[in-house]
Amino acid sequence: MSTTALTGIGLLVTHDAELGEIRDAALVIDEDRIVWIGASADVPDADDGTDLDGRCVIPGFVDSHTHVIFAGDRAPEFEARMSGQPYTAGGIHSTVAATRAASDDELTGHAAGLIAEMLAAGTTTTEIKTGYGLSTVDEQRSAQVAARLSDDVTFLGAHVVPAEYADRPDDYVALVSGPMLDACAPYCRWIDVFCDRGAFDVDQARAILAAGSARGLGLRVHANQFAHGAGVQLAVELGAASADHCTHLSDTDVEALAGSTTVATLLPGAEFSTRSPYPDARRLIDAGATVALATDCNPGSSYTSNMAFCIALAVREMNMTPAEALWAATAGGARALRRDDVGVIALGSRADLVALQATSPVHLAYRPGVPLIAATWKGGQPITA
Repeated sequence: MSTTALTGIGLLVTHDAELGEIRDAALVIDEDRIVWIGASADVPDADDGTDLDGRCVIPGFVDSHTHVIFAGDRAPEFEARMSGQPYTAGGIHSTVAATRAASDDELTGHAAGLIAEMLAAGTTTTEIKTGYGLSTVDEQRSAQVAARLSDDVTFLGAHVVPAEYADRPDDYVALVSGPMLDACAPYCRWIDVFCDRGAFDVDQARAILAAGSARGLGLRVHANQFAHGAGVQLAVELGAASADHCTHLSDTDVEALAGSTTVATLLPGAEFSTRSPYPDARRLIDAGATVALATDCNPGSSYTSNMAFCIALAVREMNMTPAEALWAATAGGARALRRDDVGVIALGSRADLVALQATSPVHLAYRPGVPLIAATWKGGQPITA
């Protein structure tokens, strides 16, 4: 086994309750785990070492909501939207057509390119959803592609009702809950449903989520993006790991999230790209709800792979402090995936680390759009330098 010491850390942001923030810090990596954390002056001997020259080190970002398995793009739709046309879920159908027409190699290459983009920008854990195949064969191959790229794959056959089932949505719900789920479940850890206006109603969503739960999949819900509805309440009722979007919330929704283990995952890239109202993270945090940030990387409503950009938006538009936004993009994302091995820097945690070209993580919001990632380690392996 080989150990590596990272020394000269000006500020180490651990998000570990016992450690907190450590100045003039160091840590030691053994294989893919962190085995020592403390002051630079006290660092034990290691096989190799890197002096970070006063840089700030944070946990690798945890992006708990992405849709990177797709083909084509929707730039014309974006251009039209910026000219005043409203966003609805209908544009998903154009991506479905392109995805069905793409080969497995094309889907894999494109998704791998986006994952590489994310890694270069400091994201070391990425959840990946299916949802642009919407047929049994295309959802299955999407799940297979995703499973080669991530440990957190989500079956989203219930993204929208595809065109061929437009007049018989109940038949599509039966397909998603039966043969399609059976084909995809072996490659997935999670199941998700878009429970919102223009997608699936609460009864349809409950049936699909129950079927997924019966097959051992954890639950996630796209909830309350376009309008207030029953999605958040359903997520809490069923003990879902996360309710994602949460743009339109009642006081009852906020109270339900605050009293549950369901994480409110906010996706400010979607509001930015659709010119929609931003959710009020302050309202959720003050009530005691757990909040995560994610990119929602997808070709229609949030074509960004950059978590630092989402942190800046959350601070500017969603009433979060820089510290809260960073926590939400790391430890919060880990909680949304029900993982305790990522999103924090602690003894025994996976050595997923980001060194910033800055002395403070505040620069992620203070200097939006500036490439501040000096180096990244994923599972103890250096990715950029």
